[in-house]
Amino acid sequence: MSDEACPCGSGAAYDVCCQPYLRGDGSPKTAEALMRSRYSAYVRENISYLKDTLWPKYQEGFDTAATARWATENHWAGLTVLETEKGAEGDRDGKVLFEARYLSSGKLNTHRELSRFRKKSGRWYYVEALPE
Repeated sequence: MSDEACPCGSGAAYDVCCQPYLRGDGSPKTAEALMRSRYSAYVRENISYLKDTLWPKYQEGFDTAATARWATENHWAGLTVLETEKGAEGDRDGKVLFEARYLSSGKLNTHRELSRFRKKSGRWYYVEALPE
């Protein structure tokens, strides 16, 4: 077991938090866990995970190259989950409001998003960003 902290900010070690999901060893049980693992995927530049956890009807239009550029060109500085609505193991949909901080061209930026998640065949997927 590693002492390396998970990039998602949960406080848990990476190898027991998001790494198993990014490796394909199971899938997150809640919408928040999926959102956190997707942030870790940006940090770790695991673009295939980002595509695989996108709502299936949107996967065909996923821009792998642009997403890879976005993940690589920024230095990810932290994640804060501000609010969750539904998204528990027994739910079929949920929302997570979060802020992701990143350095771009020497400037600290904050990406704030209200994300919508849905469950299909027992697995959570990221659907879209919603207006707050």
